Amino acid sequence: MGHWVPMELSPESWRKLHAVTTASLTSELLKLGFRNTFMAGVRPLRPGTRLLGYAFTLRYIPAREDLDFQVEYDNWTNPQRVAVETIGPDQVLVIDARGQTGAASLGHILCTRLMVRGAAGLVTDGALRDSPAIAALDFPSYAGGAHGTTSSVLHHPVDFGLPIGCGGIMVQPGDVLVGDGEGVVVIPADVAEDVASRCYERDRLEAWLQQRVAGGASIRGTYPPDEETLAEYQRENP
Repeated sequence: MGHWVPMELSPESWRKLHAVTTASLTSELLKLGFRNTFMAGVRPLRPGTRLLGYAFTLRYIPAREDLDFQVEYDNWTNPQRVAVETIGPDQVLVIDARGQTGAASLGHILCTRLMVRGAAGLVTDGALRDSPAIAALDFPSYAGGAHGTTSSVLHHPVDFGLPIGCGGIMVQPGDVLVGDGEGVVVIPADVAEDVASRCYERDRLEAWLQQRVAGGASIRGTYPPDEETLAEYQRENP
């Protein structure tokens, strides 16, 4: 299993990332040269969900008959179960399920254990079983679908704490994940502080621009703002 040196966001950046949108994050990351940061097909189980935490990765490979099709799992050796008992506070369990939703990648009891351990949330590009019950938990959960069949029919958990792909995006252990009602963005750890500041200011500006457009202003000179519009914004928001 992999090991990494955790990066810890400053309290100010943590506060800002709790407030910003994934849409703004993708734009600010694009300015820094990161083109692919938003997970495809991964949606929150319930509206209004907010997620923020550090990636704790778990990787599945395709199941094979001589190793899988289990109903009962060994909590001491199965990498999925060991990962659930290893994850720490403020970490998000991110599962590489290869985008396969023909069987579950996790269920309600394990999600409950993650929540009790203080994990910040769950993200999988596969399916979740017991999804209505998971949605009722006070625990941010994002998935590619729902399926009632146990994971071993389709997935073989092989390792955790290593780089994975989820929703078409590379996820390194310790990367910062931000989720809202639209989906999940992955922020490389070494730019997370800078992106938090940039995005927070961007959202403040765009909220102000939205009000101007709603009030009848043309997008010309407003979105994107020209020098005159920026100067007016700065006067009103010193």
